[in-house]
Amino acid sequence: MIKLLPILLAVGYGLVMYRLSVWRTKKELDERSTELADPSLRQYCDQLAAALEIDRVRVFIYEIDPVNGLAAPDGRIFITRGFYRKFKQGEVSGAEMASVIAHELGHVALGHTRRRMIDFSGQNAMRATLGMILSRFIPGIGVWIANALTTLVAARMSRGDEYEADAYAAALLTKAGIGIGPQKTLFEKLEALTQSRGGAMPAWLMSHPKTTERIAALEALEHKWQA
Repeated sequence: MIKLLPILLAVGYGLVMYRLSVWRTKKELDERSTELADPSLRQYCDQLAAALEIDRVRVFIYEIDPVNGLAAPDGRIFITRGFYRKFKQGEVSGAEMASVIAHELGHVALGHTRRRMIDFSGQNAMRATLGMILSRFIPGIGVWIANALTTLVAARMSRGDEYEADAYAAALLTKAGIGIGPQKTLFEKLEALTQSRGGAMPAWLMSHPKTTERIAALEALEHKWQA
């Protein structure tokens, strides 16, 4: 039992962190978001809703500057104020914004968002457990190795989710009459749009597949559907 105690503590820590993360995420989004009211973007949302055979697709503006879209654990879809600003400035088209919304709808429909929150607790438990074990054999750098390993695992899982959400969005955009073109043109702009002033790529983009690979995957889908 004594030998199992560190593992049980690590798992318990992961579960507590999961609960805290869900609560903090919901609280942050509730306090810093408002429902999207832009008529031109609402029109695209209505097209997506019709394709999904539902009454409406609710999208919210999250009041932060980084360019991003996200799906909350409760299924709500968000685009950041920074992303919406790019649309208003003409750097991103309405159809390209629709492709972001469709992608996030894919994360919800495929269960990625809820699973990621659960995975987060597992990763914390694995990080803590590996850190404890490796530190006994490699003092000083055991924790660093544990962090690196869990980060690699999380990034690989995230990239797989992105490909799946891309494919879902491509099918939805096609059914809605918007097409895959805006999805591909947005990918071509994505790195420039998300580049920080300091020149570093944001962490969330590093966990995504390469832009060229995402476009190639979409083009493979197009060929498959046209065959």
